[in-house]
Amino acid sequence: MADNSPEAVREMVAASPFHVWFGMRVANISEGLCDIELDVTPEHRNLIGTTHGGVVSTMADTAIGLAVRTTLSGDSRHVTTQLNVTYLEKVDSGRLLAAGRVVRSGSRLAYGEADVRDEEGRLVARAAATFAVIPVKD
Repeated sequence: MADNSPEAVREMVAASPFHVWFGMRVANISEGLCDIELDVTPEHRNLIGTTHGGVVSTMADTAIGLAVRTTLSGDSRHVTTQLNVTYLEKVDSGRLLAAGRVVRSGSRLAYGEADVRDEEGRLVARAAATFAVIPVKD
């Protein structure tokens, strides 16, 4: 059975090759809430020099998904089934913070939302995601 406590999730992210490679870190985490931060580097930029929308959406999906994970029992997992992102500002550089929160977490579905802000606090994007909750089979 997996440990989905906030501290265990923080440790999993810190040890995850994907999250480390991407540059994401858990800034804050508690049950149903997760803040992910990322320092934008040249590798995160698109062809016109702004932060790629996929970076912002990945941050939002991760923040919501980890917030959902903290609400699940250790005998279930979750996968994103739908992600909607509305982009509101461009980002050229600096730090981004994605604040994910669970709106509903059930035995089959979970739903959450995230705001992504730049280091000046401007709302860069707002996202909503639905997750399928799947029992782990031994």
